[in-house]
Amino acid sequence: MLYILNRQKIRLLIILLISLLLFGFTHDTNKTEIIGPEIKYHNNEIIVKTTLSLEEKYIQEIKNGIKKEFIFYIDIYRVWNIWPDEFITGKTITRTLKYDLIKNDFLASSNDGNTIIKKRFKSLESMLDWALSIEDLKLAELNELDKGTYYVRVTVESKIRKLPPVIGYFMVFISETEFKLKKNSNNFFIGHSK
Repeated sequence: MLYILNRQKIRLLIILLISLLLFGFTHDTNKTEIIGPEIKYHNNEIIVKTTLSLEEKYIQEIKNGIKKEFIFYIDIYRVWNIWPDEFITGKTITRTLKYDLIKNDFLASSNDGNTIIKKRFKSLESMLDWALSIEDLKLAELNELDKGTYYVRVTVESKIRKLPPVIGYFMVFISETEFKLKKNSNNFFIGHSK
């Protein structure tokens, strides 16, 4: 009887340890992640919304005056059964964030390749809300897409430094990115054919 109880206790301990390893140590509520992408249709267009949630260490670096550059790649892909998924179209938006220690201002800019928007904020929270969210981005027109299954992929890359071109050639092994994240939307079906 004592032998059976010890075996049950050992099993219970093993299950407890495995649970702690799987859920206790790997669960990190403060991590950098992409929220979304959410897709909706309006006036025959695919509209995308997504947000980047930053880890506390990156927020602290901004508070300390370190300039951050986040590049959002928002692309639409067509799903194929046998072939690799096909890139259809995409947009790139670069958001730059900086804290001016002297003026006590938070500065942010957005560049989509056509338009540059620069803003000044009095609080870090308001700057992060604006700079890390992509709202109502018109990605594609429905009538331009063939009938098929599609998804939207959001890729966010954080640039940490801009090296002069000459130095960049010699320092090939130094990474210029802090992180690169990817997240796909759920698949959606387009029934319109040209």
